[in-house]
Amino acid sequence: MRAAFDAAGLWQGTPDAVEPSVPLDAEDSGPPRFRAVFISDLHLGTPGCQAGPLLEFLKAHPSQLLYLVGDIVDGWQLRRRWFWPQAHNDVVQKLLRRARKGCKVVFVPGNHDEFARGFAGHHFGGIEVREEAVHTTADGRRLWVVHGDHFDAVIQCAKWLAYLGDNAYELTLRLNRHLNSLRARMGLPYWSLSAYLKHKVKKALNYVTAFEQAVAAEARKRGYQGVVCGHIHRAEMREIDGTLYCNDGDWVESLSALVEHHDGRLELVQWHGAHQHPVRTPAAAQSAPV
Repeated sequence: MRAAFDAAGLWQGTPDAVEPSVPLDAEDSGPPRFRAVFISDLHLGTPGCQAGPLLEFLKAHPSQLLYLVGDIVDGWQLRRRWFWPQAHNDVVQKLLRRARKGCKVVFVPGNHDEFARGFAGHHFGGIEVREEAVHTTADGRRLWVVHGDHFDAVIQCAKWLAYLGDNAYELTLRLNRHLNSLRARMGLPYWSLSAYLKHKVKKALNYVTAFEQAVAAEARKRGYQGVVCGHIHRAEMREIDGTLYCNDGDWVESLSALVEHHDGRLELVQWHGAHQHPVRTPAAAQSAPV
């Protein structure tokens, strides 16, 4: 992974040379609380990345396996404008430290960090880079782990339109930050403008549904019992025609992740500091083998 950062001009010094702004290894003692953790769409290198809450989440969720399911570093935005604060270095060091401490860390690049796909099959700093992965749960289910951008018709057929949409999304996030700064002064909770727009616009809902069905269908075709993906920034876990579809969300808005407990039970969680909340998901999809 370090070599991938070097290739993109993103690595600044060695992990040991970086002075973290928060303690990074307080959770390293004792057995891992979770069997596996899946996170994606961190978008390091953008102002929208919630690096602070992400570090808190990682500290509270030690695991035997950690899957980075794409768009960890936002190469698209960094090519336009450099943004790399200390907190983003802290996240990189945290991931490398997690691998050094014995956690198996697998990085499946997405479209925003597609530069790393050229390093598939290599290990960097203890982190394994793969085009895709297969995770077997404790109760025997085989889950296909893939970012999901290959099922996005906009990405595949009109990449220029994807870049345009990415700029519009960044503008929405900037407006959202100003709006929530005002809401905080009024004592109101966080509210996501872009999530609201996604839920209200019919075409956006149709796009999400088509994406989910396409990913689940491909997983089923390949003989897997389920799929774990990211890409669309919408945390979800449900059965689609007998195949378990899991999207672990993002760390720009939803601050969500997918975790596997030691008995194989899967759960979507949303991080709100010490008060973590499960994402509403049908109970059958959370625990029953498919």
